[in-house]
Amino acid sequence: MHILIIEDEQQLCLSVAEGLRMNGYETDTCFDGNEGLELCMTESYDLILLDLNLPGIDGLEILRQFRMSDSTTPVLILSARGQIQDKVEGLDLGANDYLTKPFHFEELEARIRSLTRRKFIQEDVCLKCGRITFDTRTRKASADDTPLSLTRKEGALLEYFLLHQGRIISPEEMIEHLWDGSVNSFSNSIRVHISSLRKKLRTALGFDPIQNKIGQGYILMEDMQ
Repeated sequence: MHILIIEDEQQLCLSVAEGLRMNGYETDTCFDGNEGLELCMTESYDLILLDLNLPGIDGLEILRQFRMSDSTTPVLILSARGQIQDKVEGLDLGANDYLTKPFHFEELEARIRSLTRRKFIQEDVCLKCGRITFDTRTRKASADDTPLSLTRKEGALLEYFLLHQGRIISPEEMIEHLWDGSVNSFSNSIRVHISSLRKKLRTALGFDPIQNKIGQGYILMEDMQ
Protein backbone atom coordinates (compact mmCIF):
# COMPACT_ATOMS: atom_id res chain seq x y z
CA MET A 1 0.00 0.00 0.00
CA HIS A 2 1.18 3.51 -0.83
CA ILE A 3 0.51 6.05 1.94
CA LEU A 4 0.93 9.84 1.97
CA ILE A 5 1.75 11.45 5.33
CA ILE A 6 1.07 15.20 5.61
CA GLU A 7 2.49 16.27 8.97
CA ASP A 8 4.46 19.37 9.92
CA GLU A 9 6.14 17.78 12.97
CA GLN A 10 9.05 16.40 10.96
CA GLN A 11 10.37 14.01 13.59
CA LEU A 12 6.90 12.48 14.09
CA CYS A 13 6.30 12.35 10.35
CA LEU A 14 9.57 10.57 9.59
CA SER A 15 9.15 8.23 12.56
CA VAL A 16 5.68 7.15 11.43
CA ALA A 17 6.94 6.76 7.84
CA GLU A 18 9.83 4.54 8.92
CA GLY A 19 7.55 2.41 11.12
CA LEU A 20 5.13 1.89 8.24
CA ARG A 21 7.94 1.02 5.83
CA MET A 22 9.18 -1.62 8.24
CA ASN A 23 5.72 -3.16 8.14
CA GLY A 24 5.44 -3.36 4.37
CA TYR A 25 4.01 0.01 3.34
CA GLU A 26 5.47 2.55 0.93
CA THR A 27 5.25 6.14 2.16
CA ASP A 28 5.62 9.68 0.85
CA THR A 29 6.01 12.53 3.34
CA CYS A 30 5.53 16.30 3.29
CA PHE A 31 5.58 18.92 5.98
CA ASP A 32 3.30 21.74 4.76
CA GLY A 33 -0.22 22.12 3.46
CA ASN A 34 0.57 23.51 0.01
CA GLU A 35 2.77 20.57 -0.97
CA GLY A 36 0.33 18.16 0.67
CA LEU A 37 -2.60 19.42 -1.39
CA GLU A 38 -0.55 19.22 -4.59
CA LEU A 39 0.44 15.60 -3.87
CA CYS A 40 -3.16 14.67 -3.06
CA MET A 41 -4.35 16.10 -6.35
CA THR A 42 -1.60 14.77 -8.64
CA GLU A 43 -0.56 11.39 -7.21
CA SER A 44 -2.42 8.16 -6.51
CA TYR A 45 -2.44 6.87 -2.91
CA ASP A 46 -4.19 4.07 -1.07
CA LEU A 47 -4.45 6.14 2.14
CA ILE A 48 -3.69 9.65 3.35
CA LEU A 49 -2.61 10.51 6.90
CA LEU A 50 -3.48 14.17 7.42
CA ASP A 51 -2.53 16.59 10.17
CA LEU A 52 -4.78 19.62 10.70
CA ASN A 53 -2.40 22.31 11.98
CA LEU A 54 -0.23 22.83 8.92
CA PRO A 55 1.75 25.77 7.56
CA GLY A 56 0.23 27.09 4.37
CA ILE A 57 -3.12 25.41 3.77
CA ASP A 58 -4.93 24.04 6.83
CA GLY A 59 -5.62 20.30 6.91
CA LEU A 60 -9.38 20.76 6.85
CA GLU A 61 -9.12 22.89 3.71
CA ILE A 62 -6.95 20.20 2.10
CA LEU A 63 -9.62 17.65 2.96
CA ARG A 64 -12.43 19.84 1.61
CA GLN A 65 -10.69 20.42 -1.72
CA PHE A 66 -9.53 16.82 -2.03
CA ARG A 67 -13.02 15.42 -1.49
CA MET A 68 -14.32 17.57 -4.35
CA SER A 69 -12.26 15.44 -6.77
CA ASP A 70 -11.79 12.15 -4.88
CA SER A 71 -14.51 10.64 -2.72
CA THR A 72 -13.05 7.16 -2.25
CA THR A 73 -9.40 7.36 -1.06
CA PRO A 74 -9.40 6.84 2.73
CA VAL A 75 -8.23 9.82 4.83
CA LEU A 76 -7.16 9.37 8.45
CA ILE A 77 -6.78 12.61 10.41
CA LEU A 78 -3.93 12.77 12.93
CA SER A 79 -4.34 15.83 15.14
CA ALA A 80 -3.70 17.29 18.56
CA ARG A 81 -7.18 18.82 18.33
CA GLY A 82 -9.15 16.52 20.57
CA GLN A 83 -12.37 18.45 20.96
CA ILE A 84 -15.52 16.74 19.75
CA GLN A 85 -16.35 19.63 17.40
CA ASP A 86 -13.00 19.20 15.64
CA LYS A 87 -13.67 15.51 15.12
CA VAL A 88 -17.20 16.15 13.89
CA GLU A 89 -15.99 18.80 11.43
CA GLY A 90 -13.27 16.53 10.06
CA LEU A 91 -15.61 13.57 9.66
CA ASP A 92 -18.31 15.76 8.09
CA LEU A 93 -15.79 17.00 5.52
CA GLY A 94 -15.10 13.42 4.46
CA ALA A 95 -12.43 11.97 6.75
CA ASN A 96 -12.80 8.23 7.32
CA ASP A 97 -11.23 8.19 10.78
CA TYR A 98 -9.76 10.55 13.38
CA LEU A 99 -6.88 9.75 15.74
CA THR A 100 -5.89 12.20 18.45
CA LYS A 101 -2.23 12.86 19.29
CA PRO A 102 -0.34 11.50 21.11
CA PHE A 103 -1.14 7.99 19.87
CA HIS A 104 0.41 4.53 19.98
CA PHE A 105 1.86 3.34 16.69
CA GLU A 106 0.12 -0.03 17.11
CA GLU A 107 -3.26 1.69 17.18
CA LEU A 108 -2.40 3.77 14.13
CA GLU A 109 -1.41 0.66 12.19
CA ALA A 110 -4.58 -1.16 13.27
CA ARG A 111 -6.69 1.73 11.97
CA ILE A 112 -4.74 1.75 8.71
CA ARG A 113 -5.39 -1.97 8.27
CA SER A 114 -9.07 -1.40 8.91
CA LEU A 115 -9.33 1.44 6.39
CA THR A 116 -7.39 -0.32 3.64
CA ARG A 117 -9.39 -3.52 4.11
CA ARG A 118 -12.56 -1.50 3.67
CA LYS A 119 -11.19 0.05 0.49
CA PHE A 120 -10.56 -3.32 -1.11
CA ILE A 121 -13.77 -4.83 0.35
CA GLN A 122 -11.67 -7.49 1.98
CA GLU A 123 -13.48 -8.92 5.00
CA ASP A 124 -10.85 -11.49 5.90
CA VAL A 125 -7.32 -10.52 6.93
CA CYS A 126 -6.12 -13.68 5.18
CA LEU A 127 -5.80 -13.35 1.39
CA LYS A 128 -5.82 -16.50 -0.73
CA CYS A 129 -5.30 -17.59 -4.30
CA GLY A 130 -5.24 -21.31 -4.93
CA ARG A 131 -2.54 -22.76 -2.68
CA ILE A 132 -1.08 -19.35 -1.73
CA THR A 133 -2.05 -17.61 1.53
CA PHE A 134 -1.03 -14.21 2.88
CA ASP A 135 -1.95 -12.91 6.34
CA THR A 136 -2.21 -9.11 6.15
CA ARG A 137 -1.91 -8.75 9.92
CA THR A 138 1.26 -10.76 10.50
CA ARG A 139 2.64 -10.15 6.96
CA LYS A 140 3.35 -13.89 6.66
CA ALA A 141 2.91 -15.84 3.42
CA SER A 142 2.67 -19.56 2.82
CA ALA A 143 2.23 -22.07 0.01
CA ASP A 144 0.51 -25.37 0.81
CA ASP A 145 0.75 -24.29 4.49
CA THR A 146 4.55 -24.11 4.20
CA PRO A 147 5.91 -20.66 5.18
CA LEU A 148 7.51 -18.58 2.44
CA SER A 149 10.59 -16.52 3.29
CA LEU A 150 9.83 -13.21 1.54
CA THR A 151 11.51 -9.84 1.75
CA ARG A 152 9.39 -6.81 2.69
CA LYS A 153 9.07 -5.76 -0.94
CA GLU A 154 8.25 -9.29 -2.11
CA GLY A 155 5.54 -9.50 0.56
CA ALA A 156 4.07 -6.18 -0.56
CA LEU A 157 4.06 -7.36 -4.18
CA LEU A 158 2.37 -10.65 -3.30
CA GLU A 159 -0.26 -8.84 -1.23
CA TYR A 160 -1.05 -6.49 -4.12
CA PHE A 161 -1.29 -9.38 -6.58
CA LEU A 162 -3.66 -11.20 -4.22
CA LEU A 163 -5.86 -8.13 -3.83
CA HIS A 164 -6.08 -7.87 -7.62
CA GLN A 165 -5.80 -11.51 -8.67
CA GLY A 166 -6.97 -12.33 -12.17
CA ARG A 167 -6.25 -8.80 -13.42
CA ILE A 168 -3.20 -7.58 -15.34
CA ILE A 169 -1.18 -5.12 -13.25
CA SER A 170 1.07 -2.74 -15.16
CA PRO A 171 4.54 -1.66 -13.95
CA GLU A 172 3.18 1.90 -13.70
CA GLU A 173 0.45 0.76 -11.29
CA MET A 174 2.98 -1.09 -9.15
CA ILE A 175 5.09 2.06 -8.93
CA GLU A 176 2.11 4.14 -7.82
CA HIS A 177 1.17 1.78 -5.02
CA LEU A 178 4.31 -0.10 -3.99
CA TRP A 179 7.31 2.16 -4.64
CA ASP A 180 8.22 5.67 -3.62
CA GLY A 181 8.85 8.53 -6.04
CA SER A 182 12.47 7.56 -6.65
CA VAL A 183 11.54 4.69 -9.01
CA ASN A 184 10.24 4.93 -12.57
CA SER A 185 8.73 2.36 -14.94
CA PHE A 186 12.11 1.78 -16.60
CA SER A 187 13.80 0.85 -13.33
CA ASN A 188 15.26 -2.64 -13.04
CA SER A 189 14.13 -2.71 -9.39
CA ILE A 190 10.62 -3.86 -10.32
CA ARG A 191 11.82 -6.72 -12.50
CA VAL A 192 14.35 -7.86 -9.90
CA HIS A 193 11.78 -8.08 -7.09
CA ILE A 194 9.12 -9.75 -9.25
CA SER A 195 11.65 -12.24 -10.58
CA SER A 196 12.72 -13.14 -7.05
CA LEU A 197 9.10 -13.54 -5.90
CA ARG A 198 8.24 -15.71 -8.92
CA LYS A 199 11.27 -17.93 -8.28
CA LYS A 200 10.22 -18.53 -4.65
CA LEU A 201 6.62 -19.28 -5.64
CA ARG A 202 7.75 -21.60 -8.43
CA THR A 203 10.01 -23.51 -6.01
CA ALA A 204 7.20 -23.88 -3.47
CA LEU A 205 4.37 -24.70 -5.89
CA GLY A 206 6.11 -26.43 -8.76
CA PHE A 207 4.84 -23.84 -11.24
CA ASP A 208 4.82 -20.06 -11.65
CA PRO A 209 1.43 -18.49 -10.77
CA ILE A 210 2.54 -15.01 -11.93
CA GLN A 211 2.41 -14.66 -15.67
CA ASN A 212 4.12 -11.93 -17.69
CA LYS A 213 1.88 -10.38 -20.34
CA ILE A 214 4.33 -8.78 -22.79
CA GLY A 215 3.78 -5.04 -23.10
CA GLN A 216 1.01 -5.05 -20.47
CA GLY A 217 2.23 -6.22 -17.08
CA TYR A 218 1.80 -9.20 -14.76
CA ILE A 219 -1.17 -11.28 -13.62
CA LEU A 220 -1.61 -13.70 -10.71
CA MET A 221 -3.52 -16.81 -11.78
CA GLU A 222 -5.13 -19.69 -9.93
CA ASP A 223 -3.39 -23.06 -9.88
CA MET A 224 -2.38 -24.13 -13.38
CA GLN A 225 -1.97 -27.79 -12.60
